[in-house]
Amino acid sequence: MRVAFQGEPGAFSEAAAIQLLGNAITTVPRATFEAAFTAIAEGAADALLAPVENSLAGSVARVFDLLKESRLAIVAETILPIEMQLIAVPGASLADIQSVASHPMALAQCERFFAGHPQWKRVPAEDTAGSVREALSRADKSCAAIAGRRAAEHYHGVILAESIQDNAENFTRFVLLLPESEAAAWISPDARKVSVAMRLAHRPGALLASLEPFARHGVNLLKIESRPIHGRPWEYQFFIDVEAGDVARLEQALHEVRAATSELRVLGRYVAASL
Repeated sequence: MRVAFQGEPGAFSEAAAIQLLGNAITTVPRATFEAAFTAIAEGAADALLAPVENSLAGSVARVFDLLKESRLAIVAETILPIEMQLIAVPGASLADIQSVASHPMALAQCERFFAGHPQWKRVPAEDTAGSVREALSRADKSCAAIAGRRAAEHYHGVILAESIQDNAENFTRFVLLLPESEAAAWISPDARKVSVAMRLAHRPGALLASLEPFARHGVNLLKIESRPIHGRPWEYQFFIDVEAGDVARLEQALHEVRAATSELRVLGRYVAASL
């Protein structure tokens, strides 16, 4: 299976794809989320793995927008622990470092580590793994980057400091996306988690009416997220994750929710990942 992801080789998304599907897959790096979401239609990949939520930074808004615009469905999910490593060229030491590059979010998640090295210059980059590739290509002992262990291995860098993130409870949830026509083959009896996108009528109590069937049928509301509807100011799309112990009750709840909304699309039914 060829699995597309946003980022460069060695990225956290690539590590998540291998964690979920094993080493036999072929990973397909794409420069942007937009390019990743078109990889299947272009024949470059069979599936897509995309991050949807980080336990510290929250939802990945662009992925939600692209998912709703696509005809892809969620068939599985995986949760990856995010551990930041300081990576440099072989032979470098902490005393050599003058600048550290990485994605701004990765830099921000290592504040305590930087506090111990106030003389270092922080250099924002487009991608964690890409920052490692760039730092190592310079063959300059004064340049380092922050990324995951996979990036260090892929680009043959050395880890000067391990697990430098401020918060050890740092996880990112990724979803595996396939064309809707292929999604049914992935559904198993244990698939009791559902992601939906819905729009509501403009009337008092509309949100309550759309959520009440979940409570009545014992379906657990795991997450609710609102996103603006493009071209319709002050109107919102709701993305919801729910889970139930009984598939029949889940299906009945969804049937009633559909009647209470102006538009509802099931984005996928799949097995919930565990930490």
